[in-house]
Amino acid sequence: MASPVSKNATPKWRSCLHLASKLDIMSTAMERPLRADAARNRRLIIDAARELYAEEGIDVTLDDVARRAGVGVGTVYRRFANKEELIDGVFQQNFADMAAATEASLANPDPWDALVTFAEFACGRMSVNRGLKDVLNGTDEGCEQVASQRSIIEPAVEEIFRRARDAGMLRPDAVSTDLFGLIFMVGAVTEFAQPVNPTVWRRFLSVMLDGLRAEGKHRDPLPLPPLTPDELHEAKLILKSRKR
Repeated sequence: MASPVSKNATPKWRSCLHLASKLDIMSTAMERPLRADAARNRRLIIDAARELYAEEGIDVTLDDVARRAGVGVGTVYRRFANKEELIDGVFQQNFADMAAATEASLANPDPWDALVTFAEFACGRMSVNRGLKDVLNGTDEGCEQVASQRSIIEPAVEEIFRRARDAGMLRPDAVSTDLFGLIFMVGAVTEFAQPVNPTVWRRFLSVMLDGLRAEGKHRDPLPLPPLTPDELHEAKLILKSRKR
């Protein structure tokens, strides 16, 4: 039999947020200061990787990053032992921002608006960053900071979902992993439509969120018009050219 939970027990998501804050402080304190030229090169590499990952996804090579940064590939390896370490350095802030977004949503007194706001935040970030979608879909292997932030985000999203369900806003069989699946689906639509209509993802997100609503709940009008036939045809041609 499970032991009773104290009413004063700290929720898992809040414990995770507190632990992450302590880990960030410890990590900062343990970092060795870099020489000015080394620090400059590290910043150049991070900035170049951030641009490339956002544009093309995380399949770009360290040679590509070095070329964009204007440094030798050996310099990249001196600052980052492998690609996973660079990905960790680039995306840890994205995940920290996402963790902060979950905390803000948990402070929202409207449970449904809290869920929608977080979903819009996550999809909005992915709409301008192909690499973020790749990392969200990944396993975090070798990416310690990203894994740490994900361990904060997931229980917080569970709490966002629980609040919406308890308020009668969600269909009773919906679970928090459905939201992650929904976000990934919107990411796929975004990548397809981005070249012809970069904001249409909001329409598809609204359709999918309606699928999570409890029966009989009010549905808002779709926020944007659909893809036009010409846009749809052009997006198909672009997708076909990418596969060659």
